Amino acid sequence: MAIGRSHPAGSRGTQRRSATALRTGLPFHRYSSVFICDLVTTFDQELHRRLDAIREQGVHRELRRVDSPQGARIKIGGRELINFSSNDYLGLANHPSLKTATIRAVEKFGAGAGASRLVCGSLAPFHELEAALAAFKATEAALTFATGYATALGTITALLGKDDIIISDKLIHASFVDAARLSGAKLRIFDHNDLNDLETILKWATQGPRPSALGPRQILVVTESVFSMDGDHAPLREMVALKEKYGAWLMVDEAHATGLYGVNRRGLAEALGVSDRIEIQMGTLGKALGASGGYVCGSRALIDFLVNRARSFIFSTAPVPAAAAAATAGVQLLQSDEGSDRTRRLWQRVVELKSEIPNLKSDHASAILPLIVGDEGQAVATASALRERGFFVPAIRYPTVARGAARLRITLTANHTADDIVELTRALKTLDFGLKTSD
Repeated sequence: MAIGRSHPAGSRGTQRRSATALRTGLPFHRYSSVFICDLVTTFDQELHRRLDAIREQGVHRELRRVDSPQGARIKIGGRELINFSSNDYLGLANHPSLKTATIRAVEKFGAGAGASRLVCGSLAPFHELEAALAAFKATEAALTFATGYATALGTITALLGKDDIIISDKLIHASFVDAARLSGAKLRIFDHNDLNDLETILKWATQGPRPSALGPRQILVVTESVFSMDGDHAPLREMVALKEKYGAWLMVDEAHATGLYGVNRRGLAEALGVSDRIEIQMGTLGKALGASGGYVCGSRALIDFLVNRARSFIFSTAPVPAAAAAATAGVQLLQSDEGSDRTRRLWQRVVELKSEIPNLKSDHASAILPLIVGDEGQAVATASALRERGFFVPAIRYPTVARGAARLRITLTANHTADDIVELTRALKTLDFGLKTSD
């Protein structure tokens, strides 16, 4: 990479490069400006090469601007589309109660927290939300994070180290895989919902002494309760029995179950009667609760430990206080008569769609209904065809799901109507592209 000829100070060549530096914001030195520009050009060339490879694989993504609130209908590119892609299961993201709580919090606490929670950013809305979550989930305490991803990352890296073992379901969310790798613990994967495979790994994990003087080796089993791409359920009762048999801990992500299952709508763990036997109950605030963020519920000792050791909590400016206020309103609404009615409406929509589309047969009650296409390009083409017909159902492709398992991930909400279901059914039958369901 040639530096190029130097020019006397004030020469025309130097002036040209100085002007370029001013336009681009790049540092300028009369002997190095060409070198720096060459580096930037080489950098972009490499990124374009990688982007071309992504496009050739059929997995290139772009952001879509949405010019409307989240809801059963959204506006994209000037068109209103019926939205079957949202995780806003109970339709709370644009609910008047949550918006009112948000506005009041902005007026009282401002736009930002100004610091991390451990400095001076632990504003009242965060404490109110955590108290509401602990009461809702019937645990001693709760802690909130900026995102679900940050929740998984902070919790796992705080609890596990290089001498420990993490045993994860094969289809667990990517945030748990990243957290396990970052923790330095040994990561072992069991086949999806396969209890025999899980027990085999638990037996292996309990053999042999811990290779240090730091106490017994810790074993953490990690699963989602309702899986985000297939909508199927983890066998939580049996998993609890196995983790107790082998002295392991269990972390369950209820992101897609909170608000939808159980007498109190706490999640699948409540519905199966095992909530009080799960060490770490995780969830998100941006799905059925209509706001944003993530949380962990559990013992007081667990929460106190995370406050002191969860790096994604400690070293982050606290989230927007208004988002915490909105989430608190969501938790309260969820437990009301209106919350119960919204849950009932959601399950009615699920029954209606599954009765119309035989491909959607499933043994599990879920608001997530995947139609497996297989080929990534075909999935994109199918999503585009639905968009032309007025429906927004994006294609889900690698790396979100395995190669060759691309799909349309249909999600239903309490704000969908029976007519919406009829129209979607008609469009899917018109396309008639031989979709398969997820087994």
